Amino acid sequence: MPARNVSRAKAILAAAMTLRRDMARLRFGAPVAHVYHPLDYAWPVHQRYILQFADGPRKVVFLGMNPGPFGMMQTGVPFGEIAAVRDWMGLSGKVAAPANAHPKKPVQGFDCPRSEVSGRRLWGLFADRYKTAPAFFKNHFVVNYCPLGFLDAGGRNLTPDKLRRPEREPMREICDAHLRGLLTLLEPEWAVAVGDYAAQCLDTVLPGIKVGIRRGKILHPSPASPAANRGWAEQATRQLESQGIWS
Repeated sequence: MPARNVSRAKAILAAAMTLRRDMARLRFGAPVAHVYHPLDYAWPVHQRYILQFADGPRKVVFLGMNPGPFGMMQTGVPFGEIAAVRDWMGLSGKVAAPANAHPKKPVQGFDCPRSEVSGRRLWGLFADRYKTAPAFFKNHFVVNYCPLGFLDAGGRNLTPDKLRRPEREPMREICDAHLRGLLTLLEPEWAVAVGDYAAQCLDTVLPGIKVGIRRGKILHPSPASPAANRGWAEQATRQLESQGIWS
């Protein structure tokens, strides 16, 4: 690996370490009852993800929202559907149990029997198109805006937009700064929002980046979206091609 790419990957890793530290300082009240911090308890896997797949400029960076209960909360990889991370990307590592996990949503790491539908759809599309992980990551990278997962007292997933404003704004300041630095390091032509929330985040961050980056958007693959349950991969492919992101 060229020295410049080694230093770039290390810079991205250092930024992730700063993000991990800064997010650990935040505190959240109701409706949040449980906070999952996979950059902490699944750090070995996240570290390998960066060092293996963020070692140089990337043409396209896909931006998700935050970890899902059976994806990144389990593996430490954005949209981290277990089979995709373990078998397609070839990543592994120790995943510890967080201290305040909800009993209905334990962290079992790569032993978790559940599959993250959003991750299965997203990584499945990339695997179908590019076949191998190195072929995909040569020009692409995938990140989440916020690295924390949130559950309410009943164990239901909460997205960052559901946080109270006094808690949401400090989180956004940290995540905006990290995303701005990450995009500056990766120098993409395109930053592609996966869903509406990520699009709003990019619209806030991109004007503050000196290097010109175009903003794209695709439908979120969540099964909670009726539209995503009607051939998500085909829709996302058409969106990427119509915007000129994929040819």
